[in-house]
Amino acid sequence: MQLSGTRLLVTGGAGLVGSQLAERLVEANEVVVADDLSNGRRKSVPEGATFVEADLTDPDAVRDVLTPDFDAVFHLAAADKYIDTDEPRRQFEANGEMTYNLLERMEEVGVSKLLFTSSSTVYGEAPRPTPEDYAPLEPISVYGASKLAEEGLCSVYAHSHGITVWTFRFANIVGPRFGAGVVPDFVEKLRADPETLEILGDGRQEKSYMHVAECVDAMCHVVEHADEPVNTYNLGTRTTTSVDRIADIVAEEMGLDPDYEHTGGDRGWTGDVPRMRLSIEKLRALGWVPEDSSDEAVRRGARELVASG
Repeated sequence: MQLSGTRLLVTGGAGLVGSQLAERLVEANEVVVADDLSNGRRKSVPEGATFVEADLTDPDAVRDVLTPDFDAVFHLAAADKYIDTDEPRRQFEANGEMTYNLLERMEEVGVSKLLFTSSSTVYGEAPRPTPEDYAPLEPISVYGASKLAEEGLCSVYAHSHGITVWTFRFANIVGPRFGAGVVPDFVEKLRADPETLEILGDGRQEKSYMHVAECVDAMCHVVEHADEPVNTYNLGTRTTTSVDRIADIVAEEMGLDPDYEHTGGDRGWTGDVPRMRLSIEKLRALGWVPEDSSDEAVRRGARELVASG
């Protein structure tokens, strides 16, 4: 699919990744952003994009937003894995409802292309680096289970209803706009208390981090170069960063030297995967590799967040 001269619906386009993707797409396409602003910010929607506030768990809202004149849906809206953990059942239901509503409406109006953002959490605690064809997929969080269920729905509509799907299993994405995750969490905590930083778990959890600009570039590259009914790609880096190292980087960027207070245990919360590194060899074979290491992505994202005030 060529990403120029098209009309695109970007769900979740006021969030960290969605807003950056919409900003990239609006340069050469007509972009409509649909977001309920539960996780996103209206000011993040790029100039030139049309914004519609919509709850995509409501089929009527989806019918109003998704009309036959769209060429593709880029579906980034989700009940967030950090923000909605107090209501896991609702998180699972909301994610499934949004995706099912969009797929049904796409078939109804003849829109046949879907970009779907999944998550590394579908793998659970898998051997590292984890390739896309690793099995069995055994998520350990409700969020991971919801993403795996959504992938299943996308597969059904790809193989039985003629929709082309690009599915992206994200590592941890960091960037300049506040969202959920450890980097903005540390920035906010240190602004509130520069002397002490609470760190969930033992600080030795170690995962792959990718800057949002490279995430968006990788997604666009895959959409333009892969054309199977289902195109599933990991997005991440070949390196990892520990939580303690993230704390060091954020503190350095803020010019602080706080004491660390760990809550203890080998994971930050129930369902947290303490070690994660995705294989990106399939992405490399398609002609794209990230420039930043995991540490560099964390530092870049932290610097941008601190500078943004």
